[in-house]
Amino acid sequence: MNTVRIVAVFVQNKPGETARITRCLAEAGVNIRWVTVATSEQVGVMKFLVDKSEAALRALRGQGLSVSSLEALAVEVKDQPGSLQAVAELLGRSAVNVENVSGFVANNRAIVVLETQDPARAHAVLARHGLRLLSEKEMLSL
Repeated sequence: MNTVRIVAVFVQNKPGETARITRCLAEAGVNIRWVTVATSEQVGVMKFLVDKSEAALRALRGQGLSVSSLEALAVEVKDQPGSLQAVAELLGRSAVNVENVSGFVANNRAIVVLETQDPARAHAVLARHGLRLLSEKEMLSL
């Protein structure tokens, strides 16, 4: 099964936190290939796809941060209206809940990054419907 390892860091929602986290990764020689940040009033979670996930986890934990590693799916879709909706419908009809989603276009390829509680089931549903799931290596090379 093709999955993508995401590094999640839980942080306070205050000025300077993004700089502190990204500095930690840079000093560890970790290259960020994708990032998303979600916050509430006081806390947030920063999620990264990086070229050296073990080094990232060690560096961030070394700073006393709460860090975890998550499995996500990277799905290539057509770069056109309705592509995300089609993926969401396939998963919804199969009772797979999409917990977090982000997307981007790189090198003329539209990529949706999905997090679910059951990545194996989501993978099976998407693959059965002919959608291409990228490996972590492919994501890092975009």
